[in-house]
Amino acid sequence: MKKYYTLCDQPTFASGCVPRYCTITAAELDTTQPTLSRTIQQLEEITGARLVERTTREFWLTSDGISLAEEARDILARLEDRLSSIGMKQQPPLRLGWAWAGFGRHTVPLLQAWKKEHAYPVELSRPADPMNALRHEHIDAALVRHSPPNPSELDGYIQSPLFTESLVAAIAADDPRSSLETVSLAQLAQTPLAVCRTAPTATAALWSDPQESPRTFTVSGTDEWLTHIALGEAVGITAEATIHNHQTSDVSYLPISDAPAVEVSLVYPRKQPHPQAEVFASFGRDYLAQTLMDHTPPYFLGGIRD
Repeated sequence: MKKYYTLCDQPTFASGCVPRYCTITAAELDTTQPTLSRTIQQLEEITGARLVERTTREFWLTSDGISLAEEARDILARLEDRLSSIGMKQQPPLRLGWAWAGFGRHTVPLLQAWKKEHAYPVELSRPADPMNALRHEHIDAALVRHSPPNPSELDGYIQSPLFTESLVAAIAADDPRSSLETVSLAQLAQTPLAVCRTAPTATAALWSDPQESPRTFTVSGTDEWLTHIALGEAVGITAEATIHNHQTSDVSYLPISDAPAVEVSLVYPRKQPHPQAEVFASFGRDYLAQTLMDHTPPYFLGGIRD
């Protein structure tokens, strides 16, 4: 039946009552005029209906012919969708990793929208060092945050910017500064700065004058970072999305009045990337551009750094 469906799927065949030259239609179907005539005749024998009106040189579809062509196209479209869906299930998922906050409050809605529109599986993980996991091929793409001064280009990797967001200060809830509406970098420099050992969003490099920068010490992860801050032993500087993922009554988050924005990018290998890596990056940019158009930070940031 494949040749019959192929015939019915051709726009030239299914063009309603518009007369068609038999030889032209046969050429468009990559067949001969006698073969076309036999195929139409066989279809009419199978259906028991007249599908085509003919002259010696032209033909056009009857109402039964138009109906058959429409149904055949619908069957083929559903078959192609099903085959595509099966093919996706057999392909490896896009392994996406991030260290801290993901997309913040937008994480679940964005991934739900991706699942609905693309139906391609995404496997999530939170490695301590996403770039290290990417280099060792434990993940296919890493969500990475950088605050100025940004590091040099990552050799061998594409950084596909998604958006920017604000930096916030994490301060003990009983610290007098927690009652302020905003804090400055100078006010934060009064207390040691806790910095994640593997994937810090911000470091003492935020202070242009090393003499004014705070003393720093490293922590192994989020829990240790929050504990030192809650105890008043340190302050932290992190991306605004962290507020959504790591809310605790012992720590207050405040806007920083003079801190630069954070660039959030999807990073993946330049050579042999996962086929869905840039598709996901493009989808994320478009989704966030639409979602954040009338919202506060994080702001949309378009374009690709290649």
